Amino acid sequence: MASRRQVKIALAGNPNSGKTSIFNALTGAKQKVANFPGVTVEKRVGYRKFGLYDIIFVDLPGTYSLTAYSLDEKVARDFIINEQPDVIINVIDTANLERSLYLTMQVIEMGVDLVIDLNMWDEAQEAGIEVDTDKLARLLGAPVAKTVANRGQGIDNLLQAAVTLIESDHDDDEEIESETPPEPGRRDRRRGRRGHSRPHHHHRHHRHPPVSYGPNLDDIVKNLADQIETCRGCEFCHNPRWMAIKLLENDPAITGRCFPGWRGNQTLAGSLNESIEHIKATTNEEPEMVITEGRYGYVAGIVREVMKKPQVDRMMASEHIDNVATHRILGYPIFFIIMWLIFQATFKIGQYPMGWIESGVGILQWAALSILPAGMLSDLIVDGIIGGVGAVIVFLPNIVILFLGISILEDSGYMARAAFLMDRLMHLLGLHGKSFIPLLMGFGCSVPAIMSTRTLESQKDRILTILLIPYMSCSAKLPVYILIAGAFFGAAAGNVIFGIYILGILLAVAAAYLFRKTVLRSESIPFVMELPPYRRPTTKSVLIHVWERARIYLKKMGGVILVASIILWALGYFPRKTEYSVDYEARIEQLRTLETEQAEAKAAELEAMKASEEVEYTYIGRLGQALAPVMDPLGFNWRMGVSLVTGFFAKEVVVSSLGVLYQIGEKGEKEAESLMKKLRDPESGLSKLVAFGFMVFVLLYTPCIAAIIAIRREVGWRWMTFTVVFQLALAWLAALVIYQGGRLLGL
Repeated sequence: MASRRQVKIALAGNPNSGKTSIFNALTGAKQKVANFPGVTVEKRVGYRKFGLYDIIFVDLPGTYSLTAYSLDEKVARDFIINEQPDVIINVIDTANLERSLYLTMQVIEMGVDLVIDLNMWDEAQEAGIEVDTDKLARLLGAPVAKTVANRGQGIDNLLQAAVTLIESDHDDDEEIESETPPEPGRRDRRRGRRGHSRPHHHHRHHRHPPVSYGPNLDDIVKNLADQIETCRGCEFCHNPRWMAIKLLENDPAITGRCFPGWRGNQTLAGSLNESIEHIKATTNEEPEMVITEGRYGYVAGIVREVMKKPQVDRMMASEHIDNVATHRILGYPIFFIIMWLIFQATFKIGQYPMGWIESGVGILQWAALSILPAGMLSDLIVDGIIGGVGAVIVFLPNIVILFLGISILEDSGYMARAAFLMDRLMHLLGLHGKSFIPLLMGFGCSVPAIMSTRTLESQKDRILTILLIPYMSCSAKLPVYILIAGAFFGAAAGNVIFGIYILGILLAVAAAYLFRKTVLRSESIPFVMELPPYRRPTTKSVLIHVWERARIYLKKMGGVILVASIILWALGYFPRKTEYSVDYEARIEQLRTLETEQAEAKAAELEAMKASEEVEYTYIGRLGQALAPVMDPLGFNWRMGVSLVTGFFAKEVVVSSLGVLYQIGEKGEKEAESLMKKLRDPESGLSKLVAFGFMVFVLLYTPCIAAIIAIRREVGWRWMTFTVVFQLALAWLAALVIYQGGRLLGL
């Protein structure tokens, strides 16, 4: 029986080429997300069994080239060099073949096996575009497959083409291994530095025709490659032609990595200098520019041979829509109306499944109370675990609905239009146009948003963008907003939550203007943004995106939220009070013997006083008392103050903390009441004014500890400290103005 074989396939392509849709179609839900080695760029890995192969798929960052100017380009190129995938699937938007083939040329130069995937084939056909795939395959020396990723069409053919290519290379390996060993003293190019067999795709006879840069430059590249072939300094070189191109382009990363000792070779150094000077003298251009122009010329020649486009005498549908969607006046209200509708749906539709889950949590608490004997274990499970985790899990439907809407906007192409609209605003504030992308990511999670600022060339632009990201309400703050708005604002909750998001954006605008005029002065750099055509979102792609976000949320349930809930319960349970200011038990027993309504009311009051005295004696009660001088001017009670402290670890913990803290000291029927009902209870002493101030405080105060660490790692201790102090001060002042100002106005 034939043994199974593990292979690695990487997916490369331009942004908006449908590469991630192809990845999802190939792998389904069998995916995991990590980081590429040494950087914080997200690495998406998927798995699939096909025949006798266990295939690992890696979705490389979307990029237009492999020049390594940006972090994404460097990550993609380093992965190809270091990880050595068996095959690369180059995903191409068929309608934009010429633009996409520039990346293809660079992959071919690297000498890796390639399958060309002409994606969005249906859109090209609808536009009247014809592509001769057989001729394209011959010109590139690579198999060509046609796919429609959003419908799952052509996926099996694409996978079969990749596997067939791997199998043919495996046959080549066996032939090469049977060849006569090299002569003594001559280095075996099939071997690595220490004599180990190199991966099979490095020593096979490459099938791609070399990229032509024009007769004169081709000769220079060939001569230099021949010298590299015989140079003993190129220990890591597996493709002399590619190394010659990189040397001519003066690529320091590749030169330093693959040729640590090349400068010691005077012959090679002299030839390289002569070649560079010759190119400059004959073209009046730097070699890098000449090579780039050569690639574009080669691509243009291929496109003329294989592609036919109709004469377009009318605007495309996307352009008609963009006349309205990106209008300099109408575009902004359209964007805000769309976002308002998403937030309305998040609350209005989400309240139904939220109520079901809330009822389920209540039933679970009652069941635990009825099964478990009274005592510490019962309190831990009911108040700590179920009360804490249950308080957060009820908001899962709202998270799902919000990201369902955002995923639809992203997959349809509208989010690129939103970025285009906001780019104008970015420049008015002195921000780089690229800053909008990290800020937009901030609505999901601050940590990857902070990491993504590495694409900004200017250090001041990076710092300013990082300072503004906490103003964007991350998904972890949404449960807090829904809890408080749902408890106090009823039918207007959706509008209030939307207003909080808008307030964060407006404050970010004000902060950007302030910082740019004071501590971070610099000129903004122009930014060119691609607007992909509008597309119909696919159910599978949208569901995968939503599931990824829901999975992260659920993982927190069993992680930081569960741990925080147990710790918080313990702090509210210990130490146990044994001596009271009065003998509550005796007085309560005496009142209940009277069997009157007045006596029952007095007994209930004494029970509440006893519970309050018990809570004040615990560690959490002492913390609440210590926070009182800071929180009282804002109208916040001690439970709210403690929850804000715990929210420093993760913002969802604010909700779980309130869930635990409002269980502590409660007995009987009140113990199983929903958290919203307890917050609305007049005995809580809270009002709409306090509730709104609390939401604004959560919006503005210090981001979670993971985000703080990310800020320190990206821009240092100084700016991390500034962020913590400034955000805390701003949040406190804003809540103070809201509460005290509202009281002065009689609200």
